[in-house]
Amino acid sequence: MNWIYNSADPLLVTLASCLGVFISIIIATRLIGLRSFANFSAYDFVLTLAIGSITASVLTTAITLTHGSVAIFGLMLLTYIFSILQRRSGFFDSLVSNKPLLLMDASEILYDNLKKARIQEKQLITKLREANVYNFDQVLAVVLETTGDITVLHKSSASKDLHLDEEILRDVSRK
Repeated sequence: MNWIYNSADPLLVTLASCLGVFISIIIATRLIGLRSFANFSAYDFVLTLAIGSITASVLTTAITLTHGSVAIFGLMLLTYIFSILQRRSGFFDSLVSNKPLLLMDASEILYDNLKKARIQEKQLITKLREANVYNFDQVLAVVLETTGDITVLHKSSASKDLHLDEEILRDVSRK
């Protein structure tokens, strides 16, 4: 495809690169799986950023479509290998993945965990409002997930006797 870079209008090169990168990402995703773009761990997040950067570089012709496609396939293959290693080795999983962290246990805010996660109380309160929590008594648990998302597990005001199955919080760090 180097003949495109040498003889074509820069806009045509960009359009051809768009098509090439798009097709490369689709093929790689079909071969390796959608997990490549899910933010389960730090390396998944890095992969997403790196692919975005590579795509931008290809589209602005800083690198060739061939090099960009090889880089994307290589990164996605590494993600696939890392996911296998994570599944097979608890030690490896603990090296590359954060553990979910409990931020609220029922109506109790765990201030030490907020500090550890570098989350301000007002940010926690914002997440409670976004989850339609009207008072602290509705909260069953609030968890900072491995992806950086905050999950609010709560009951509606109509379901007063609802309890949280401990299995839901099995791998969540309480300290």
